[in-house]
Amino acid sequence: MEKEMYGRLNEVLCEQEKRLRFEHFSNRDAWELGAFLVKKVYESGLNLAIAIRKLNGNILFQHTTENTNLNNQNWMDRKFRTVALMECSSLRAWAVSFLSGEQIPTHGLSEREYVFCGGGHPICLKTGEIVAVLTVSNLPHYLDHSFIVNSLSEWLHIDVPKTDHFFAE
Repeated sequence: MEKEMYGRLNEVLCEQEKRLRFEHFSNRDAWELGAFLVKKVYESGLNLAIAIRKLNGNILFQHTTENTNLNNQNWMDRKFRTVALMECSSLRAWAVSFLSGEQIPTHGLSEREYVFCGGGHPICLKTGEIVAVLTVSNLPHYLDHSFIVNSLSEWLHIDVPKTDHFFAE
C-alpha cells in the first residue's frame, strides 16, 4: 500500500470513529453489546476472542470461542493498550505509523505491550469521550477491524464507510 492509500485509509478510519458513537455506555450496555457480538460470531461460524474493557482495564465482557487461546488474549491486551493510549482504533494507529514513520519504540513503548494493527476500537460517547475499548482477535488484523466496525454499525444503526477495499488482494 502506498503512502497516498494510507492517507485515504486514515480518513475513512477517522470517519468511522466519528460516526460510531453511543448515547450512553454502561456495564449493562457492554454485556448486551457483547452478547450481540457473540451471536454474530457463532452465526458467521467465526472463531474470535472478544473483550470490552473500561479505560482503567476493568473487563466488562469477554468471550472466546473454542478455537482461540491465550495468545488471542495477549493480542487483545496489546490492542487495548494501544487504543487507550492513542485514543483511536488500533488499525488507525497502524495507518498513522506508516504515514508518520513512527513505530511503537518511537513513542518509548514496548512492542510486548502495544501493537499497531487492527482489532481494537474505542467505544466513544456522542460527546467524543472514550469510555471503553472493544477488542477482538483471531482473524487477519484488518478483518478483526472489519468485524468490529460492521458489528457496531449494525448495533448502532449507523452506516459507515468500509475499509475492505483497501485490503483486497
